[in-house]
Amino acid sequence: MARLSTKRLGVTLLVAVAVVATTFRAANAQAPEMDYTPVTDERLRTPDDADWLMYRGTYNSWGYSALDQITTDNVSRLVPVWSLSTGVVSGHQSPPIVNDGVMFVTTPEDQVLAIDARTGDLIWRHRRQLPEETLRAHWTNRGVGLYGDKVFYTTHDAFVVALDAKTGEIVWESSVADYRSGYYMTMAPLIANGKVLVGASGGERGIRGFVAAYDAATGDEVWRSYTVPGPGESGNETWPGDTWKTGGASIWVTGSFDPDLNLTYWGTGNPGPWIGDQRPGDNLFTNSVVAFDADTGEMKAHHQYHHNGSWDWDEVSAPLLIDVRRDGRTIKSLVHPARNGYLWLLEREANAINFVDAKPYVDQNVFASIDPVTGRPTYDQERKPGTGKPATFCPSLWGGKDWPPAAYSPQTGYLYIPANENLCSTLVGREVEYRPGAGYTGATAQTFVADGADHLGEIQAWDLSTGENVWTHEFAESQNWGPILATGGGLIFSGGTHDRYFRAFDARTGELLWQQRTNSGVTGVPSSYSIDGVQYIAVQSGWGVDAQGMQRAVNTHLGRNIQVPQGGVVWVFALRQ
Repeated sequence: MARLSTKRLGVTLLVAVAVVATTFRAANAQAPEMDYTPVTDERLRTPDDADWLMYRGTYNSWGYSALDQITTDNVSRLVPVWSLSTGVVSGHQSPPIVNDGVMFVTTPEDQVLAIDARTGDLIWRHRRQLPEETLRAHWTNRGVGLYGDKVFYTTHDAFVVALDAKTGEIVWESSVADYRSGYYMTMAPLIANGKVLVGASGGERGIRGFVAAYDAATGDEVWRSYTVPGPGESGNETWPGDTWKTGGASIWVTGSFDPDLNLTYWGTGNPGPWIGDQRPGDNLFTNSVVAFDADTGEMKAHHQYHHNGSWDWDEVSAPLLIDVRRDGRTIKSLVHPARNGYLWLLEREANAINFVDAKPYVDQNVFASIDPVTGRPTYDQERKPGTGKPATFCPSLWGGKDWPPAAYSPQTGYLYIPANENLCSTLVGREVEYRPGAGYTGATAQTFVADGADHLGEIQAWDLSTGENVWTHEFAESQNWGPILATGGGLIFSGGTHDRYFRAFDARTGELLWQQRTNSGVTGVPSSYSIDGVQYIAVQSGWGVDAQGMQRAVNTHLGRNIQVPQGGVVWVFALRQ
């Protein structure tokens, strides 16, 4: 249906909420009111090991749980203890967020589920009714944020919504951007200092990226900072003419937060259109990490991983905040295994981001060199696509690692990267005219398997103190789209392959110790929690979106017909007693 007026929209939403709530209460008329422990700033800053309160567990984005009941010695006894079908298909990428025994997951079709984390019983289900004309690109959702007694999520029609954690009813909702102009949202909000921080996708439709903060209690916008600078703003000179208006630099993965510096760090996406000769210049702040003051939104620092991007190498993954001991000193680092195929080590300060080191972790033939002081790459121009000028490059446009997050274990000091090797692309540009909401890539691409390739997907472990790759597990037949969880039991967990397995590896050696086949491919972000002294590992299985797109490309090149069944299921595992 068409978007209604504000007044009519409010009435419609109230009716929709009443129907959902009534349906649930009718089916559970005897159920007692759910107990719920409010989430405070203190709990977010120093979360209990039993909980998993945000996208990557903690503000530093490590993807690490200190729980250690499940170990390298007993993980072979890990078994499913409950599962729950989500009722929808496509890419299930949300982590199970757990607060004191209550689990929240999001799914495609803008659905939020509240679940008893001990039993798998559904507590409530909220599903948004989207306008019929809403564009359905990247049909997924990457999770919720928690604060107070509310659950926050973002929508495909570019709203941020606050739900009552006990009932799933809408408390408030705020329009973040106009979906008719190509904006949409799939990210899990970041909660910092009582504010709900979000960003919007749409870099392939000529949007202008931003990070915005909303008051958690009221939904009022507190600040908004654009990732493509306008006239009079620092960096606008890197955009010719009015190209900044459609410059991209979208935000579609949750940022990190350093409470000591009060800075939030976000990765930004590709410029629009894709081909750099149509917008000469560095095109700040695309393909960068940007730092904002959490209270005011003032941009404090940035580092651009590659300038004048022409390869669709979005760098939207949040950097991991890790204290790295290197050359006799401790570096307060931003660590980013980039889509451009390089592993970046940067240093964060109150008003600066300094370059420390970068080295390729997959085959990369675009960068001719990297400046040892600034980290600025120079390019092999034969590997840079242009308008009417095809170029072939590695890694592919999906990168050495796409959005699936890496993990860090303080036990080993290793960073774990879900990587793809031996995949390359040929891309050629064409002139494109901007039309609000329409595609604005101006390019055609083909992805293929490199000659002589003996594998595709990998999990890599890097010792950050030495900057060396210490082990690699290869997947001979499949690409890897598996987010990684590290645990205090000396393990890492990940899925991501087309054979539908969810696996556990020895974090120190890379030895495969356990695997469980699921209903579909696992592209969900794993998490871990405990209840009454029992540790659980949780993940969503549900193939789709870019993992499915890469599968089609590999099938075409290799003459295969591998089909991964779809359908979302929440899987929860514990040790067999």
